[in-house]
Amino acid sequence: MKKILFILFAVAFSGAVYAQNIQMHYDFGKDRKLVTTTVEMFRPDKYGSTFFFIDMDYGSDERNVDNGVSLAYWEIARAFKWKETQAIMPRVEYNGGTMKVYAPPFVDKYVPIENCWLAGVEHTWASSDFSKILTLQANYKRIKDKEDASFQLTAVWTVKMAEGKLVFNGFADFWKEEMGWGTKKFRFLTEPQLWYNFCPNFAAGTEIEISSNFAEDGWQVNPTLAVKYTF
Repeated sequence: MKKILFILFAVAFSGAVYAQNIQMHYDFGKDRKLVTTTVEMFRPDKYGSTFFFIDMDYGSDERNVDNGVSLAYWEIARAFKWKETQAIMPRVEYNGGTMKVYAPPFVDKYVPIENCWLAGVEHTWASSDFSKILTLQANYKRIKDKEDASFQLTAVWTVKMAEGKLVFNGFADFWKEEMGWGTKKFRFLTEPQLWYNFCPNFAAGTEIEISSNFAEDGWQVNPTLAVKYTF
């Protein structure tokens, strides 16, 4: 549930467009069975664009639904431009948060999610009617106490179908991060979403989180059912 509004990046060239939404997902993944809420905002201006999102997880069936917020995570990013026809935009980003751990030695304790700082560039391709948009990013990435000189490659896309009633969007991240005991591993995370828009403000759909060496070793697939309200 993240980065989806970066697909509006190209629209920023055509004028002052902004959007924000709130999503609620029920996660059907193995040992997950939890609810996640996401708040996103994208706002362009004549000097670039600002994007942020905040994710919160709320317990799980296996881990007591009364636990309340078990994870809080946010990202904020800024892209910079100085002319309307600029093809490449420099960008900076920060990621961080906290989560509740259920395994020794931190049973039922909150621990920080590593602070990450990114800096890089991005470029966007779009169809003439903005029904198809693709943004690619290349970033230097610093992960506190783990990686002083890592990297992250990101793709963000949107495809509007059926006169905008159906929207297929999502992102994919690929980066390098130490996994403990000095072991280096490449990580991959993608979250494609499919939405049906009942009206300009309300949509229902699904998200499938597909990852490799992300929360656990190996590949994981975690589908959700979701609703979204756009302000």
